[in-house]
Amino acid sequence: MLKRADNVFQSKLLEGYDRTMNHSGVSGERFSARLAELSKIGLTEQNGSYRIGFSKEERKAKELVKSWMINAGLVVTEDGAGNIFGKLEGKNKELASVISGSHVDSVPNGGHFDGPLGVLAALEVVEAWKVTGFKPERPYEIVVFSDEEGSRFNGGLRGSRAICGELDMDEEIQKVDQQGNSFEKVIEGDGLTLQGFKESKRNLGMIKAFVEVHIEQGSTLERENAPVGVVTGIAGPSWLKISFHGKAGHAGNTPMGARNDALVAASEFVGHVSQIPQSISKTSVATVGKLQVYPNGINVIPAKVELYVDIRDINQVTLNQLTKEIAKKALEIGGLHGVSVEYEQTLNVAPVPIKEEMQHRLIEAVKANGIKPVLLPSGAGHDAMVLGRHVLSGMIFVRSLNGISHNPKEWTSLGDCVQAVHVLKTSIESLTAE
Repeated sequence: MLKRADNVFQSKLLEGYDRTMNHSGVSGERFSARLAELSKIGLTEQNGSYRIGFSKEERKAKELVKSWMINAGLVVTEDGAGNIFGKLEGKNKELASVISGSHVDSVPNGGHFDGPLGVLAALEVVEAWKVTGFKPERPYEIVVFSDEEGSRFNGGLRGSRAICGELDMDEEIQKVDQQGNSFEKVIEGDGLTLQGFKESKRNLGMIKAFVEVHIEQGSTLERENAPVGVVTGIAGPSWLKISFHGKAGHAGNTPMGARNDALVAASEFVGHVSQIPQSISKTSVATVGKLQVYPNGINVIPAKVELYVDIRDINQVTLNQLTKEIAKKALEIGGLHGVSVEYEQTLNVAPVPIKEEMQHRLIEAVKANGIKPVLLPSGAGHDAMVLGRHVLSGMIFVRSLNGISHNPKEWTSLGDCVQAVHVLKTSIESLTAE
């Protein structure tokens, strides 16, 4: 979809775009031109995006967005964690801000919409207000968060966690990237310091609300034939490490009835994992994505299987219930096969439900723009999940072609992007009016 010729990506975006969506100051041409400019930074040979956290590519993208913020008349600042803020003062400067934005870093060879869509949608709201002469009652800020994806140090949401005071700096300074570079060395290369990170916590009492626009990274909106959706909650992941311990033996000389095959037990368990979530909750999911067999020989009965189950839900009660049921099933199946089972929870992140107050406001914004509301959960983590633990937060999802994300084939039509801008604009105007 993207070629190295400068105008091809934008041309693809504009192809078939309904220009009647250009109204109320919103411009699809401006939005697409900016998305195309960002796509050139860190462009890979596979036409993907390579802008990992604290890289020169992420910095270049941030600086480009800063230039657009300045041209839009915003007061631009950067905190000690490298988060970029563009502030438009409201009629009443003393009121808490409404904030919108996302990130511009990517996974290695990722797509061009994950993150930048939310940043540019937030900026387009300001551009539209310039055209219409609208001024909000309270301040409005656009944010570009640092290192949301976390590809460099195996743990993301670093910028949003910094402003919320959730970073453990003693833990951060122990981190090393794949090239052996320490966290401190990497951030210093980006012009940042450990002390700056420590001092980047904001006064959260001066944030009224946060709204993030993001591609869905799934296929629900496609199935519903809807350009946008309202997120009802952001799932918290619970990871179980489960080990099945059997007995190794010769594959030829050990009778079938005399075996304690760890892989047979583990295989039966994996089959059940896909069936358990729907018995617990409509929003529950569970996945076995990593599995190791020991000793892993062609002619050896497996003595041990170690696997990980990724369990998610937007409700803490059902998340806990599902985690217990999956562990119980592992023990049950192990017993049937004469295989011992051990398990431990290696990750437990609380889900963040979106408050009904925010859901209602976003639903009304969707309706106001002539779109049928679709409600859906987010199975992935986002900066809104971090902010949502502290301030009123919401998310607007935008349709993803074939549900593809973190991939050069990631695509969202310009029409869907612009409709998301209109929904965001309506919701921000509502939030800043109070």
